[in-house]
Amino acid sequence: MNSSLFPFYALGESKPFRLGTLRFALLALFMCFALSGRSADTNQAGPSTLPTRTTVPHTSVLAATDSPNQNNAFSTMESLDDTYKLALGDQLSFRIVEDELDPRETFDPKPPLVVTDSGGVEVPYIGRYPAVGKTCKQLAAEIKASLEKKYYYQATVILALTTAAKSNGRVYVNGEVRATGAIDIPGDEVLTLSKAILRAGGFTEYADKRHVKLTHQAGSSAASRIRLVVNVTSILEDGRTDQDPVLAPGDTIFVPTRLINF
Repeated sequence: MNSSLFPFYALGESKPFRLGTLRFALLALFMCFALSGRSADTNQAGPSTLPTRTTVPHTSVLAATDSPNQNNAFSTMESLDDTYKLALGDQLSFRIVEDELDPRETFDPKPPLVVTDSGGVEVPYIGRYPAVGKTCKQLAAEIKASLEKKYYYQATVILALTTAAKSNGRVYVNGEVRATGAIDIPGDEVLTLSKAILRAGGFTEYADKRHVKLTHQAGSSAASRIRLVVNVTSILEDGRTDQDPVLAPGDTIFVPTRLINF
């Protein structure tokens, strides 16, 4: 065997082994096994398992609020004033919530509703509608029902008093009083027959105070008129306020002349 090519001797030869060379060979062999094992572990492990950033799908907040909350709209209608009764000349703000929520519609604020001398208001789509003596809550509920019969699937009507009338109408005093003519009914006061006569300047010296004639307008038709004869002397001098009629717009008072003047 050529000893220059192989550092080891054959088993049959008597020359001793070279220990340094043997150690080098074993170290090289160990490193080869170590490298091959690391490579196998890497292939089995697959791709890197470093933590990755979790992507959360984006959800629009508007998804939960695209449709209007009808319950809230209805609760707003429930909070309308239910105490003040509308009178002639009152002005009301008026809106329909669904008109504001419809993206196809151009929202234009509606003009105020005015309670006219006939006692009604002019409501969009419906026309003239009775309003005198009703509260905002009551009137809104009635308008809502009328709109939903033909024009709206759901209508949330919001009414509010913006300007209270200074006058609730007029009554007319004729005959033996010092100032005949029309007298305004105050918006914040109950006007009775005796008060109307006092505001007309009181009786003249020829007035028949015990037979004052009142034509009371109980309704819109002529058949609803009520004619009364009132003893105003018992009201003013005896304190019989229970006999003092409350006047309504359009009422007429006539104070006759005494038959005997002395």
